[in-house]
Amino acid sequence: MKWNKYTLKTRSAAEDIVTATLADIGIQGVEIEDKRPLTEQDKRQMFVDILPDTPEDDGTAYLDFYLDPGEDNKTILEKVRHELDELRAFTDIGEGTITCSETEDKDWINNWKKYFHQFHVDDILIIPSWEEVQAEDEGKTVLHIDPGTAFGTGMHETTQLCIRQLEKYVSKDTNLLDVGTGSGILSIIALKLGAKHVVGTDLDPCAINAVKENKEANQIPEESFQLMIGNIIDNEKIQAEVGCEKYDIVTANILAGVLIPLTPVVVHLLKKGGIYIMSGILDVKEQEVKIAVREAGLFVVETTRQGEWVSITAQKR
Repeated sequence: MKWNKYTLKTRSAAEDIVTATLADIGIQGVEIEDKRPLTEQDKRQMFVDILPDTPEDDGTAYLDFYLDPGEDNKTILEKVRHELDELRAFTDIGEGTITCSETEDKDWINNWKKYFHQFHVDDILIIPSWEEVQAEDEGKTVLHIDPGTAFGTGMHETTQLCIRQLEKYVSKDTNLLDVGTGSGILSIIALKLGAKHVVGTDLDPCAINAVKENKEANQIPEESFQLMIGNIIDNEKIQAEVGCEKYDIVTANILAGVLIPLTPVVVHLLKKGGIYIMSGILDVKEQEVKIAVREAGLFVVETTRQGEWVSITAQKR
């Protein structure tokens, strides 16, 4: 699908108020491009696979937003320019100029090619479609995956922690539930490790195409991997579709703030003796998650770490 891309040049010091102004007009999902250095707190809270280096800050910010060509772009831009003029009366927004170009959904994905290259997690090779398997990697478990509009390429520490736990616990009889499946990476690896069947859930509809493409790239049979869109924490319909006491393993590579309310739900989805693999936990949140695990009636089997991230593996009694 083609989109009209508009780039608004402003000052990095004004990007928050300009973004809020765009949101008031109805423009959501603004992309911010600036050169402001990340603080240590920013780095600890980042939950992304690839973090490229950035040049020195020059005080300039570019805000990209996208409009459907079928919409009345002219009227929307007139509102934007009017609001920018209002802002100038009490804050320095810099140039405030807007330039237009055309883009497609696939352009965002293609931009990752300069950052994302094949790599290993133990004996598993994770490789994008634009690279080839080398002779020395023949015979290894190979995951073909491209960065897309849903999270998950395997480069992030939290994903790697989950992968290593899956290697320990997946068997040929495993039925697995992957909460927050994203690109489907954990589900597909579980199937490649021999799991019998996988169900994935996600809040983001973008996961549908990402999972579909990655299933096809890895020759995963349609019936082996079912995806559901919805919030398993409070959506009773999704909970019913997922099924009660049905899973040998549940994976959840999310964040501590989601894992805590999710855990009491997971207890009812696991079979007796089932394994619950959690990741996305900053080390400062480890004890909070462990308390939630124990209060839900699970016991901690293992805690693994990589950098500042923690993975907790628990079991249902």
